[in-house]
Amino acid sequence: MRLPRTTGGASGVAIVILGLWGALVPFVGPYFHYAFGNYDTWHFTTNRLWLDILPGALAVIGGLLLLRSATRKGGLFGGWMAIVAGGWFAIGPTVSLLWNSAGSPIGRPVGGSVQRMLELLGYFYGLGFAIGALAAFAMGRFVSRPRVAEEPFVAAGAVAGEVADHHRRRPGGIFRRRRTRAAAQDNAAAQQDTRAEQA
Repeated sequence: MRLPRTTGGASGVAIVILGLWGALVPFVGPYFHYAFGNYDTWHFTTNRLWLDILPGALAVIGGLLLLRSATRKGGLFGGWMAIVAGGWFAIGPTVSLLWNSAGSPIGRPVGGSVQRMLELLGYFYGLGFAIGALAAFAMGRFVSRPRVAEEPFVAAGAVAGEVADHHRRRPGGIFRRRRTRAAAQDNAAAQQDTRAEQA
């Protein structure tokens, strides 16, 4: 079932922007004294690859899928990719203790206490939370709008018979079948009464 591309559009754009931020901020942040370790710009390390670049790239891909998807499956897949990326941003620094027991795999945040707090939030914890929340919101929209695809069909001016036939083809479960059968029986009884009166 196709859905409007606007279903995950706004969240997708925001996630793409946040993913780009997460992947690039270790390299451009030092330009405005927003950095870990030192103020060297475009300083590449393996830890920055695992903790910043890869989750940022995954968030960008997930955001693009949310932005472009017109099906529920595509939107949910993109949402899960973004959630994984956001989760890794949030827990990556802690998990990195497995291969860097000294802590601070990309260096310690620099500056005063307020600046260090903002760096931790902007690089990892707050960024991961924001990406995960936006992805979850977009996935909720994809799940909660399964009937949007019917609106153009009805709004296009389909005749009543086509609309009824369209709804008849949809799986409706036991209660829908019972209602349909009861309506058919009532219709048959009414036709018999009409014939009897005419006779």
